[in-house]
Amino acid sequence: MRLLEDGQRVGDTYDVERFLGEGAFAEVYRVRHEIFGRQAMKVFKRAGTAGEIKTMLDEAIMLTRIGHPNIIRVFHAGTVPTAHGTTGYFTMEYVAGGSLQRFWVSHREQFVPVDDSARILHQVSEGLAVAHSSVPAIIHRDITPQNILIGYDAAGLRSRLSDFGLARSVNPMTSLASTKGTLAFKAPESLLNWKGDSPAGDVWALGTIAYLLLTDTLPFDDGGPTSYFGARRRSPPRPPHEFNGEVDDELERIVLRALDPDPAARTPDAGALAAELGRWRADRGRQDAKQAVDLPRTSKSVLGNHPAADEAEAERLVEQAKAMARQASTLAEAPDLMEEAFNKSPKLRAAHEHRLRLWRKGVLS
Repeated sequence: MRLLEDGQRVGDTYDVERFLGEGAFAEVYRVRHEIFGRQAMKVFKRAGTAGEIKTMLDEAIMLTRIGHPNIIRVFHAGTVPTAHGTTGYFTMEYVAGGSLQRFWVSHREQFVPVDDSARILHQVSEGLAVAHSSVPAIIHRDITPQNILIGYDAAGLRSRLSDFGLARSVNPMTSLASTKGTLAFKAPESLLNWKGDSPAGDVWALGTIAYLLLTDTLPFDDGGPTSYFGARRRSPPRPPHEFNGEVDDELERIVLRALDPDPAARTPDAGALAAELGRWRADRGRQDAKQAVDLPRTSKSVLGNHPAADEAEAERLVEQAKAMARQASTLAEAPDLMEEAFNKSPKLRAAHEHRLRLWRKGVLS
């Protein structure tokens, strides 16, 4: 039984539109604020006392402290009665395009374009750098493709790091925190030491995501439950250019340094990674791409099976969005529909991204 129902009123200003998804601790809904329009609402599954609810909302408090265009924004927090008792909620940006995992899967048999991959990783690193530069540093501890949201604004593609529910400040003496998160994206030292999480561990997660975007596979995957760590030092992952000839020497070096098993040799934090990616993007085109080795493709199955593409539904959403963008009263909703269409058929981005960017600026077309 879900915590909220479609059409339910929350407080004096929010109407629940639909359920978006859930994790171990909370459910997420799309809601409409009577003045500010669509937002996402995270509702915690566990009911509690006023003190316990305040603890649940520590994530929202932390997000307001970080504040960056590539970190999800929080708007409001409060309590809501449910069938299980009163619990906490907070509202945040609604990103119609959904997660990076959806964005990645939408490319189906094609790689995500290298420039798009680098832009996403650069943006997320810049946002996370604000957290890492806090005193003491705030670490995310659960950076995965599901926890990065991909949308568009007036400047184009914009990613936001979300779900700071496991984020913590490191111990100011050791610069470490207890290990939490998703196995496939955890650094070796984090899994061999229950107090081994650090900014360098977050960098490892970003390196794993970078490798996934560029190669459609995971860097350390032998099919077993401990593919990503072990007592013995693993062989370095296969160079990304052997899968994807668009990956040049410098981008490959950046990704593999982020995946160094030795945290002392790894890119130390998100700020350093952002600086490297920023330089690469500024110098894009100066490096010669390599010839990819003819290897069997892994498609997009490494993180599980996914539904088939629905080109007809994507085209229907495009036409609906175009119709809404002709009227001032519905213009604000048109970009959301277009983002949903893009994640069903990425080839539509090239044809319609210019429209979406105009709509984000408030231009009827």
